[in-house]
Amino acid sequence: MEQKSKHFKKRDAILTCLRNTTVHPSADWVYARLKPEISDLSLGTVYRNLALFKEQGLITSLGTVKGVERFDGNTDPHVHFVCGHCGDVADLMEIQLPAELASAATAACGGCVETSQLIFTGKCRQCQNQNLEETI
Repeated sequence: MEQKSKHFKKRDAILTCLRNTTVHPSADWVYARLKPEISDLSLGTVYRNLALFKEQGLITSLGTVKGVERFDGNTDPHVHFVCGHCGDVADLMEIQLPAELASAATAACGGCVETSQLIFTGKCRQCQNQNLEETI
């Protein structure tokens, strides 16, 4: 019984960690954040639980950013911006996903759209400013 509660303690901690941050973390980030609190946590446990949470729809994956998979604990439909230079991921809550976009996708594929993601990529303000400073 004690082993089962430890298992759920880790699982709950991982999910809580994801839901309490807006940094769109990697598995390594989650592991580094929780390891001081949960000494017997392994990176494998983090990866297995992230895969489980994705499968259950409790989190989303933003795909790989600079070679590392990034996650989001906020599963409400929203738009992201990914900086291709520094790898920063930001929520763009000011931009609403138009409902007709899902309808158009459903019509185009002939199936049924269940979820969607809209991700803009480019250079964030800090990287853009850094490039401007370097050219001066």
